[in-house]
Parts: sequence; C-alpha cells; structure tokens
Amino acid sequence: MKAQILNEETGPSGLTLNDVPDPVPNDDQVLVDVKSCGVCFPDLLMSQGKYQLKVPVPFTPGTEVAGVVAQAPAGSGFSVGDRVQVMSIVGGFAEKVVAAPDQLLRIPPELSFDEGAAMGINLQTAIFALKTRANLQPGETVGVLGSAGGVGVATIQVAKAMGARVIAIVHRKGAEELLRSVGADEVVQLEEGWGAKIKELTGSGVDVLIDPVGGEVFDEALRQVAPDGRFVVIGFAAGGIPTVKLNRVLFRNISVVGAAWGEYVRTHPALPAQLHEDLTAMVADGMRPPVNVTYTLDQLPQALDDLANGKILGKAVVKISE
Repeated sequence: MKAQILNEETGPSGLTLNDVPDPVPNDDQVLVDVKSCGVCFPDLLMSQGKYQLKVPVPFTPGTEVAGVVAQAPAGSGFSVGDRVQVMSIVGGFAEKVVAAPDQLLRIPPELSFDEGAAMGINLQTAIFALKTRANLQPGETVGVLGSAGGVGVATIQVAKAMGARVIAIVHRKGAEELLRSVGADEVVQLEEGWGAKIKELTGSGVDVLIDPVGGEVFDEALRQVAPDGRFVVIGFAAGGIPTVKLNRVLFRNISVVGAAWGEYVRTHPALPAQLHEDLTAMVADGMRPPVNVTYTLDQLPQALDDLANGKILGKAVVKISE
C-alpha cells in the first residue's frame, strides 16, 4: 500500500510517499480501508516533533480517518463494509490502517467520507469545549477566536446547534462569507478596536470565549468575557503561551478553563463515543462538517505547509481513495 512516512521531525519536508507492506491486524483489531483523512494541527506538530505525544520516527501520521471496515474480529461490533471514523492518533495518511474497536465510530449515513473525516478531532474538540468544559446554555453568546481555522469553524457550527449566538473573531481577511455560511451571527475583524466592537454587540461581553490561538491577543480577549462567563483555552496556535492576571479573573467573576480533548480522552476513554452521539444528532438535524479544500495523498506535505502558513480557511481533507 501507499503511505506517507515521516522520516525526520523537520516539518512537512520530512515526509515521503512510500510503498509499504499492508498492516496486519491482530486478533483484536479492525482493518480499515482508508478513504479520506482530515488535516489537523496535531499532524503538523507531530511532523515538527512538537506534539505532546512523542512517536519515534519513522511513522505514518494521520489522526482523522474515514473509511470502510475490511476485516473485523467476531464480537467487535463491526462488520466488513461498515463506514467508520477512526480516531487513530497516527497511521491515517495511508491506504489502510488497523485500530482497536473502541477507536472506531460510525459515520452518520448523511455524510460523505470527506465529511466523515472532517467530523474528527475538530468537532470533538468543539463540543468538548462548549458542552463538557464551558457548560454552554441555549441563548448564551459565544465568541470564537481563530474562527477561520478548522477548530474555529467547528466551534461556530456546534455553538449554533446548541442554541447560542455566535460572534466570529478573525484575523485573516476574506473569511466573512465562509464564517457566516457556517453559522456566525456576527463577524469581528481582529484589528485595533476589536474589543470595543465586541462590547458594542453584547453590552457586557460574551458568555463563553473559545481560544485556540493564545499569544498576544489573550489579555484583550479576557476583557471581553462577561461576568459569570467562561474563557476556554484550547491551544496556542499563535505560538505564545500567555499568563493570566488573576485579579481580572477575581474581580470580574469569570472562569478560565482548559479544554485539552486528547489528554481528557486518555483518562476518560468513553468520551469520544459520548460526544459522537451528540454530534450525530446535530448531523441528523442538518449540520454538515464543511470540507473547504482537498488534497491527494502525495500532496500531504503541501497541505501541512498550507496549514502552517495560514492558507487554509476552514477544514482540509486528504482524499486517499474513492
């Protein structure tokens, strides 16, 4: 089979497309023919050796698999031909992957394989942040930093499905049409005076602010959280890890909480299936994970370069087979 192999942790340039032997499942594993695999920030960090999970090179990255079961053990709950997502952590950018049955989730029948791949970590992270960590309630207002990225778009969709008003906060120009198409009620450009614009739209600020960005906007973002509000830290895509001035947390009566989906799953392995039930219901009600750009397997290094350089609006997916 064909697979992208990371030979050195030098970023996307460390990847090569190789012919490798097909993986052989053990008696407890499921073999999946990969159709599509989402491109996400952990893939980029792994290629650079910066992800918290350290996998020795050489290995095949890829965490958001959608495909078809080719072989399954008795009692696994899956059969040949089942359409599945695979929370594989690694191995997804290849024509086949093996996984334990508890790493598999059924793709809703309404979705294509590309959409199934796009339903992976980003949507799981979004609903984990909004529901599990922020306890978002219908009618509340959510602000989303980094809203033109994969996590941002997913957060807008899930927040709308949960009955919230959504304000997309975006640095990149030309993203407003995309953001409104996925459910943003308001779009605020991240430029001088953006905080005042948030206050103008909300009065006292947002009830929940989702931050996958970090960096220098953190202090101003914290000021935009209303009393009793929740500031949810998802990541640090901007590179800088900010510090919290606790007097602002104290006197504004707000909460700052972390939402590290991967680490939470490590200690709560049943979480993905629980969140998948909620997401599947949202899909049945009309939500569709957007696929904004696609690449072929040989183009994976370019896809990760584009992700690193902010060239991807929304979600990218690698199409591996029809």
